[in-house]
Amino acid sequence: MSHDSTAAPEAGVRKLSGRRRKEIVAVLLFSGGPIFESSIPLSVFGIDRQDAGVPRYRLLVCGGEDGPLRTTGGLELSAPHGLEAISRAGTVVVPAWRSITSPPPDEALDALRRAHEEGARIVGLCTGAFVLAAAGLLDGRPATTHWMYAPTLAKRYPSVHVDPRELFVDDGDVLTSAGTAAGIDLCLHIVRTDHGNEAAGALARRLVVPPRRSGGQERYLDRSLPEEIGADPLAEVVAWALEHLHEQFDVETLAARAYMSRRTFDRRFRSLTGSAPLQWLITQRVLQAQRLLETSDYSVDEVAGRCGFRSPVALRGHFRRQLGSSPAAYRAAYRARRPQAERPQQDVDGGPGGMPGHTGHPGQAPAALHPEHPVPLQSRRTAAASAVGASPALSAAASDNGREAYISARASLPGQRSAT
Repeated sequence: MSHDSTAAPEAGVRKLSGRRRKEIVAVLLFSGGPIFESSIPLSVFGIDRQDAGVPRYRLLVCGGEDGPLRTTGGLELSAPHGLEAISRAGTVVVPAWRSITSPPPDEALDALRRAHEEGARIVGLCTGAFVLAAAGLLDGRPATTHWMYAPTLAKRYPSVHVDPRELFVDDGDVLTSAGTAAGIDLCLHIVRTDHGNEAAGALARRLVVPPRRSGGQERYLDRSLPEEIGADPLAEVVAWALEHLHEQFDVETLAARAYMSRRTFDRRFRSLTGSAPLQWLITQRVLQAQRLLETSDYSVDEVAGRCGFRSPVALRGHFRRQLGSSPAAYRAAYRARRPQAERPQQDVDGGPGGMPGHTGHPGQAPAALHPEHPVPLQSRRTAAASAVGASPALSAAASDNGREAYISARASLPGQRSAT
């Protein structure tokens, strides 16, 4: 599933400057970027498929830094254009960034800010969202990235409304996608926006992919485990933990269920998932709390108990560390962005929390929100993404002077979303 806010008023979208052309797409490449993500916009926008009914784009491949650009497998690329070519593009795509821990080049960030100011559509695929965020283009906006990196994006740029459950997010003139293949979904969406369903469908047939994919990253995010663990003995322990989050247990309990010492269990869990079991467990409890805050009227104290936290204080502390706000503030911001008609009905199932359609155990997650409700998906549901396989969240904020100046200059733009 995707979040598409293109139906919003056009007031927030700048007019394209005279020197830029709508049909020109610039793809910004950096050394160290993965070749798969980099190749997606090159294939979608760089091949002439007019014979199949797909209108032609003009592609400019631009180096975001001096070459040669090294990519997956030690391959070296030489971009035919530099940053100056971005000045002609109506769309600028950043397909990926080499490392979520390192800042992008200032020159590239300046070029992206200028392009946005002049009305260009800016697109970040996968970790390309980190480049857009560093340029200040995502502040006050909904955005997504690969679920593994969503917590780091949210913590480093707290004014970005990161939603790790989406395949892509279209916020008008700034668009972001989840990891890897989700870049194809977003590029097809761009073609659909520019030229209609028929053109996007023709392109999808050429690429041998579905024109629209249902669902989002939730199938990976909610499990928060790599698929390889399914055949491992630890899978049964993990499944038990997810089914009993409403109970108070610790990692020692999980180790005992796995018939391992705590030390062995920690080492085995980390080797399989890339995450410490304690951090994984806390993240799952925070995710459960998010669901209850969004879909029920339980008090914060009740939510804490239903998510296995020993006290409301513990819930508030972990919730704030992972999302940057208190549970009460999260619920208020979530409901403020959600139309009245879409809010949960009271006492639909006769339960004390009024959780629509939820008739299972109090500790189980409520039913998912309806996929056709786009507004709730703007909320910052970032905690779950840090579960397994994610790098440790970085606490240092990236706030270079150029980014701060840009944010200040654009704060009063019409249609701008305010940070929560």
